[in-house]
Amino acid sequence: NTPNPDILCNREIKFEQFVNYATRLGADYIATGHYARWTQDHRLARGLDRNKDQSYFLQAVPLARLERCLFPLGQLQKNSVRKIAQEAGLHNHRRKDSTGICFIGERRFSDFLQRYLDTAPGPIRDRQGRRLGEHSGLHHFTIGQRQGISIGGLPGRAERPSYVLAKCMHTNTLVVTQEPAELLGGWLRIEQANWFAELQFPLSCTAKIRYRQQDQACTVVPAANGEFNVTFATPQRAIAVGQYAAFYAGDIVLGGGRISACEPLIH
Repeated sequence: NTPNPDILCNREIKFEQFVNYATRLGADYIATGHYARWTQDHRLARGLDRNKDQSYFLQAVPLARLERCLFPLGQLQKNSVRKIAQEAGLHNHRRKDSTGICFIGERRFSDFLQRYLDTAPGPIRDRQGRRLGEHSGLHHFTIGQRQGISIGGLPGRAERPSYVLAKCMHTNTLVVTQEPAELLGGWLRIEQANWFAELQFPLSCTAKIRYRQQDQACTVVPAANGEFNVTFATPQRAIAVGQYAAFYAGDIVLGGGRISACEPLIH
């Protein structure tokens, strides 16, 4: 699985432990620097700066906790925030945007994982089962990954990029492909659904299965055990179990859920 630490941090720490602590201090609200906003009818919406919008990362937080929060940056563009900070004399008004994973920072992710997970090398194979090399541990890879596979220059194999197609845990095998079309899947299933309003299903809306993705048209229908099936109008690249899907109606955030299953890329 491919977890999303930023979404889990918001659900478990910032809007759980932090909200509880603020409540014990007697605070009415907390304020965060997320680029998200409340509409006039008090619905969660994207930040006006679409390039910095962080509503995707708030999808798993229960609404009752989000309602305790103020988003002072949600109505602003990032360059305006920097200007306000400069005028206020804040030394970090020109600081580079952070790209580190929550609680890990700018360290190499592979170095962080090695502190907690044992390395278990295994074979890298193509769909036909041919051995192409050896990986350093399946936990270093995610579906669709291109960088760091290190199997270039093999005899009889085209000089094209390879992509992670599957991680076979029972054989400790990394399966790769040189065909990007093989990474496409038309459906997924979510669990731990967190909806911000009463919704009518089947639901036609848009979804994002990763932070920087453009909205994708989809249909959401209830499945068994509180899960929901999501079918896309256009097949999606590299759907990864463990990641999260966020759902939108225009700028309004409808909710989201953890991806528990998706169309198999290897049949």
